[in-house]
Amino acid sequence: MVQNSYPELNIPARVLLSTGPVNVHPRVYKAMQTPVVGYGEAVFIPIIDGIAAMLAEVFQTKESLTMALSATGSAGIEAGMASVLEPGDVAVIGNYGFFCERMIEMARRQGAEVITVDGEWAKPLDPAAMEAELKKHKSVKLVGMVHAETSTGVSQPLAEISRMAKEHGALMFVDAVTSFGGSEVAVDEWGIDYISSASQKCLSCPPGLAPVAVSQNALETMNNRSTSPSTWYLNIPQIADYWGKDHVYHHTVPISSLYALYEGLRVILDEGLGPRYERHQRNAAALRAGLEALGLSVISDENHRLAQITPVAVPEGVDEARVRARLANDYLIEISRGLGQFAGKIWRVGLMGEASTGANLLLLLSALEEILPKEGYEVPAGAGVAAASKALAGS
Repeated sequence: MVQNSYPELNIPARVLLSTGPVNVHPRVYKAMQTPVVGYGEAVFIPIIDGIAAMLAEVFQTKESLTMALSATGSAGIEAGMASVLEPGDVAVIGNYGFFCERMIEMARRQGAEVITVDGEWAKPLDPAAMEAELKKHKSVKLVGMVHAETSTGVSQPLAEISRMAKEHGALMFVDAVTSFGGSEVAVDEWGIDYISSASQKCLSCPPGLAPVAVSQNALETMNNRSTSPSTWYLNIPQIADYWGKDHVYHHTVPISSLYALYEGLRVILDEGLGPRYERHQRNAAALRAGLEALGLSVISDENHRLAQITPVAVPEGVDEARVRARLANDYLIEISRGLGQFAGKIWRVGLMGEASTGANLLLLLSALEEILPKEGYEVPAGAGVAAASKALAGS
């Protein structure tokens, strides 16, 4: 019998300017080497309590329970849906991108009556459209919105829609997978009842954890269901018992991933929320300046652009997949393709967390200046780097 030979892992380091994951902070890698201990041991409990406290600072909440689910960002959204919604409940959800559609499908799978308020991709949803729809229904349990629509690069204002949700007795439910840690997320001020993110984007940690904040109103709603939720593992009230003061066992949490999140949050707070948000905005603006100097178009609404994701129209005649492959293979840079309506039509460039640096965006622009002419799209040599450098210098 021939014994198979499996090679040692040998994946080269890349500059991750995709929609996630992004480059992990060196301090986070170091934290992951911390010895694994039991999830219920006294030596580990301060890690859990510290994560919860730091999440509260970044979520800007003193009223909500904060915790990190042992699951990816998608599961964080689904956990909230499964814990809140029962068959027949009415959920009104904004629909203006690929990840809005994901939220809608998750709600439908809970047996809810899902009403969509449809908007245009690459533009924010008009609050007036949401208000008009809410007025049609006597009882709405949940209003769902995506804060940072990763598929379109749009930042959706939430405060006004949250106010409308409260006026109609509904819980405000938010997907902040891409914005949390890189843009302001003000849970208490905006009146958010359930919000979920992910560890692999602006937090600069590996994928696998979903930070969430849950209001007391949302927890009461979850606890007062007339039917048991469809999921045991993603049942928020049960998970909350572990993250609460008694630390009641629910499942074996991923110890090393939680070490990573602990340190990733320390990195954020060391930098400061204001400076961190300003860094993301500054670098995104410089990237856009560079892309436009190359004759490329940023397709997101210019008044509601995400700092984290820049969607770029693929020039006519250019093979978008081949450009991405050249970047990855020849320059060790990753960017992302388009999804849904934008599949094959755009590239999505991510500048998040550890990856959001002036050096990285200049590296990408320099590579594009070399690649695009080879693909039949002429660009002015050096124009992208020069425009971005000028923007970074503030002149």
